[in-house]
Amino acid sequence: MSTPRFLELPPGVRRVDVATPLGSIAALEAVPAAGGCERQAAVLVPGFTGSKEDFLSVLQTLAQAGRRVYAIDMPGQYQSPGPDDPAAYGCAALGRAVGALIEALDEGPVHLLGHSFGGLVTRETVIAGDAPLLSYTLMSSGPSGVPGASADNAQQLMAVLGPTPTAELLAAIWWEHMDEPTRSMGLADDIHAFLRDRMLGNSPIGLARMAEEVTAAPDRTAELAATDVPKLVLYGENDDAWPPELQATMAKRLQAHRVVIPGAAHSPSVEAPETTASALTDFWNRAETPQRG
Repeated sequence: MSTPRFLELPPGVRRVDVATPLGSIAALEAVPAAGGCERQAAVLVPGFTGSKEDFLSVLQTLAQAGRRVYAIDMPGQYQSPGPDDPAAYGCAALGRAVGALIEALDEGPVHLLGHSFGGLVTRETVIAGDAPLLSYTLMSSGPSGVPGASADNAQQLMAVLGPTPTAELLAAIWWEHMDEPTRSMGLADDIHAFLRDRMLGNSPIGLARMAEEVTAAPDRTAELAATDVPKLVLYGENDDAWPPELQATMAKRLQAHRVVIPGAAHSPSVEAPETTASALTDFWNRAETPQRG
């Protein structure tokens, strides 16, 4: 679970809702605090149990490069409503929702980034080829379902939520299993309250289905490699979800540019925001060069 370091919106960042044919999407929209948006926009998609706030530490820096940046909640996450149909929360369905969002933004071709489970979702957007894209970044994600302890945690969540997930069961998970461990992290009161509200704001049905998807997603690296979108694989040197060596192999298979963020683990945008923002801006600018002449 990514934990933001702060919640106050930086200058140039505002909370918006984007209407799409598949439903409303909650987002943080960042623009340069000074100057205009001369470069192409970017869309950032969070991971399982994450939200748009996972990108708060990088939004202002990314926007200052001269582009509009959107960080979103996927359908059923935190402040984005979602349907009661479990099928709406499979990777392919969520990938279509991301594509619908990109179309609704009407920004032209965008830079797309998926963090963790968001990478499994957004690669579906790329493979489908329905959304206009300038580049694609997999951040701390992998070729297939997450292994190891992260998979165990997702499976435990599925077991507790059971076949008929409810808000009451989700609340019980927080208060019985997550509240005290979160408090023991020494977080500020507002951050702790945010983590609680975010967890309880999720669609229980969506969360259960996403937990299944994050553990069982197949390897689609070959299909992703066959697309002609410039690709970046970026991860922390100490990533504890998908092993760094697995992500390095995936980058080779994709013939993607690869950046390893020193000192970071599974959430580089939180743990090393300036280094991460610099790497993304450099990649995005280079991806735009052919179109900018």
